Amino acid sequence: MPGIEHYTLFVLSAIILNLTPGSDTLYIVGRTLSQGRSAGLFSVLGIVSGALLHTLFAAVGLSIILMQSAIAFTIVKWAGAAYLIYLGVRALFSKSDGIVMDDAERTRSMLGKIYWQGLVTNLLNPKVAIFYLAYLPQFIAHKQAYGALPFLILGITFIVTGTIWCVLLVMSAELMSRTIRKSKLSGQLNKVMGAIFIYLGLKLLSEGKP
Repeated sequence: MPGIEHYTLFVLSAIILNLTPGSDTLYIVGRTLSQGRSAGLFSVLGIVSGALLHTLFAAVGLSIILMQSAIAFTIVKWAGAAYLIYLGVRALFSKSDGIVMDDAERTRSMLGKIYWQGLVTNLLNPKVAIFYLAYLPQFIAHKQAYGALPFLILGITFIVTGTIWCVLLVMSAELMSRTIRKSKLSGQLNKVMGAIFIYLGLKLLSEGKP
């Protein structure tokens, strides 16, 4: 691989990291349980898009700003936490239960919103930006002449392995959702999703700058 060292080790470590439960896992599972497979998949698509942008930011060095500036880190962290809590409160007080699949226009509109919400929550997590900037360089040769290419290759590799795992999560959560929807808990799915989002927002607030 051009400008990359120990690529096989990187792939193995990327798989292990992606299998480790984190904020994205809870977000995707919460969406799928509450709103079904399509919502889960569009959440994955949004998160993947955010991860791709983080890779590009790391490649051109913009993520260094978050690593070196406590003010920038705090602003992004608070914005991300506020957005997650806002989504959580909306879900808690929502009267709808999932996506109305018999209304094609409304379904497309809602799935579009879910995509953008996944993208924004990922972009507004400064820990993700700093992770890409701190983790990827460990596998890049010190004296390489390929510019941003090694960053992009490693970032896309990490995204591909993560996407496969996230899709499997959606499929598993959908099976669980079908069981729940047949029980008395079906009316509480939005509240479960809301609680998960609020927890993620509070968790992000509690995390300090690495």
